[in-house]
Amino acid sequence: MNSEFITSVPYLHTERLMLREYRRGDFDAFAAHVADPVSSAYLGLADRHAAWRIFCSQAGLWSIHGAGWWAVEDKATGQLVGTVGAFFREESTVMELGWNTYRRFSGQGFANEAAAAVLNHALEIRREPKVRALIDSANESSLRVARRLGLSYEAEMEIYGKAVGIYTREREGVVV
Repeated sequence: MNSEFITSVPYLHTERLMLREYRRGDFDAFAAHVADPVSSAYLGLADRHAAWRIFCSQAGLWSIHGAGWWAVEDKATGQLVGTVGAFFREESTVMELGWNTYRRFSGQGFANEAAAAVLNHALEIRREPKVRALIDSANESSLRVARRLGLSYEAEMEIYGKAVGIYTREREGVVV
């Protein structure tokens, strides 16, 4: 008898990347990312114990909403280069996009490529009427990704005690 629970996470492919489910072997790189003060400047630092809770909760979103976070793997090397998500927060009915490139892989366009694939999945496959990204105004690299994705500033909100911008994009032909 196989007691392993399996949930379905769609694989998304780009020219250079494979977006796939989180795996136990991904955790060390994830934990190092969220413990790095430079990498986590806009996310908030997390020790290994907190990183495990975040990692598992992001993976578990697929079971709750049928949406969540993907591990971003470089097809050429098999290395994990970051994470990307299309998920729902508890209080929101609007799908949220998020992206993180691990520091040693930053500046190579991985965030743009992965986020574009997830945006397409959200709007064209899932047929979400609208998506949003919550971005700190000082996070220039994420703001550049949002602009490339065609997200526009909508408003400001507070999350975890700090103000962030809400950047949105609607699916073509949908009135929200």
